[in-house]
Amino acid sequence: QVQLVESGGGLVQPGGSLRLSCAATGFTFSSYVMGWYRQAPGKQRELVATINNGGSANYVDSVKGRFTISRDNAKNTVYLQMNSLKPEDTAVYYCNRYPRGPYWGQGTQVTVSS
Repeated sequence: QVQLVESGGGLVQPGGSLRLSCAATGFTFSSYVMGWYRQAPGKQRELVATINNGGSANYVDSVKGRFTISRDNAKNTVYLQMNSLKPEDTAVYYCNRYPRGPYWGQGTQVTVSS
């Protein structure tokens, strides 16, 4: 059974940083491209970043230079380091395979506000 457990969200001031983690079980983690997605209130869920099993990463333009995705295949965990956070980064953040699989975790809330 696929399980994705996100953690690390919180309330942070503009310009601050957070590091999100996602622990994955129930599938061969190292075989999949993984992604971080986010959903802001009233908006569709969007892809933020992806990383393949070799560590090659891609980002949506709005987070380039500020966010860094990484993975630890030994721990079946994917991370998202978020720096220089902006209010428009406020959303629930989720991890999933890329292209997205049918299973989602509960997500972790990130709120950027002064």
